[in-house]
Amino acid sequence: MSPSDITNKLWNYCHVLRDDGMSYGDYVEQLTYLLFLKMADERTRAPYNQPSIVPQQYSWSSLIRKDGDELFDHYRHALDALGKEKGLLGLIFNKAQNKFQDPAKLRRLLVDLIDKENWSVMSADVKGDAYEGLLEKNAQDTKSGAGQYFTPRALIRAMVDVMAPEPGETIADPACGTGGFLLAAHQYLVDNYPNMTKPQKKALKTKTIKGWELVQSTARLCAMNMLLHGIGDQEYEPIVVGDSLAADPGDRFDIVLANPPFGKKSGTTIIGEGGKVSKERDTVERDDFWATTSNKQLNFVQHIKTLLKVNGRAAVVVPDNVLFEGGAGETIRRKLLHECDVHTLLRLPTGLFYAQGVKANVLFFDKKPASETPWSRKLWIYDLRTNKHFTLKTNPLKREDLDEFVKCYNPENRHQRKATWTPKRNPEGRWRAYDYKDLINRDKASLDIFWLKDDSLEDSENLPDPAVLAAEIVEDLEAALEQFREITEDLNSSGERL
Repeated sequence: MSPSDITNKLWNYCHVLRDDGMSYGDYVEQLTYLLFLKMADERTRAPYNQPSIVPQQYSWSSLIRKDGDELFDHYRHALDALGKEKGLLGLIFNKAQNKFQDPAKLRRLLVDLIDKENWSVMSADVKGDAYEGLLEKNAQDTKSGAGQYFTPRALIRAMVDVMAPEPGETIADPACGTGGFLLAAHQYLVDNYPNMTKPQKKALKTKTIKGWELVQSTARLCAMNMLLHGIGDQEYEPIVVGDSLAADPGDRFDIVLANPPFGKKSGTTIIGEGGKVSKERDTVERDDFWATTSNKQLNFVQHIKTLLKVNGRAAVVVPDNVLFEGGAGETIRRKLLHECDVHTLLRLPTGLFYAQGVKANVLFFDKKPASETPWSRKLWIYDLRTNKHFTLKTNPLKREDLDEFVKCYNPENRHQRKATWTPKRNPEGRWRAYDYKDLINRDKASLDIFWLKDDSLEDSENLPDPAVLAAEIVEDLEAALEQFREITEDLNSSGERL
């Protein structure tokens, strides 16, 4: 059975459960519990014959033998008991609750959909892709807010392709959501290094990947996603549940890939080197940060710099305000340009993210040893935004839309790059470089740089489709509303009145 067949089979049953008031997110979560129990049971049989990590009284076979109210009560007790276990069991079942309203529908999901398949013999590609398909469908349900942690897979694949991880390198995501970046990096290694040694394969399963996720329910989905793709086991948990900004974990990584959560304000204000002390109760002191700010994205940029080994490399999705914001933003940009090699910026088009009103970029930089002279020499910028129009449903971003960027990035040797933009021969070129001295002398060291002519401003005949225009207007309004919310929060917190 193909991934799409399994996804459709599992997803179609979700519509039945929606009549009972179960949301997409609840359904995927319940499915996670049941798939885990089914696969743990399969592993106790031939050819695996492994001891089960699930206590026998709460195993899959104990569920499948029951029906009606007896099944309901047993399922509820099993979730509660398993949530108190340690290791991977505890991570999957922590605070788990039964969201079914009808025992007959739970029984049907157990017997008709899950028990009929042998999930363990199914390839990781099939079951992993099917689960990814469910997560993407859940993200499309904007009412649930699930899209906030879902990064377009085409963008993830392009970012991983240019980062080009190698066997033995460690990879982290401090805001991993359901694990999209980590899984894509894992898949890249599997596809590009088919002849890895046994120690390398074991390291890929149990040592290579590490993620942090603040929301317990999202971490649960991430852990299951990893497991279905063959990453992690009862002894090795690749996911840490908690606020990654709260402290330096001490671990250092070769590669960091991340799309930190959007939304300007954080509940935590960080105290940096000589920054002022915030009056907020939820304050964390980080000696490794350059500046004090309550802007989550700026804090994540500083945190990612800390997570990298010397000569480690990062690719992080950041909203536009990280490129131009003054105050702490300017301090962080100047420090980043000096202490790291900030070499590439990908300007993303609108219409990529489920969170409305987001104008984002991907910033690529390498951490370097201490130096009196700046490490950044040239910032290469690829503009995928000007005169580009994408929508989530009718014209979604595809991997081939990023082919030119990947070619221009030149991952084989990024020090041998050629601009596609020239003032006379190709003024429409999307790829050009700016020297460090030009960047540092810009107002607030702003990296918010454009050079292409916006056709829609010049010629009304070149206006995009009305549906695209409407979507862009909605995004701009959403962004403005978000800024007003932040102003209101600031005024309320300072006791001022409008």
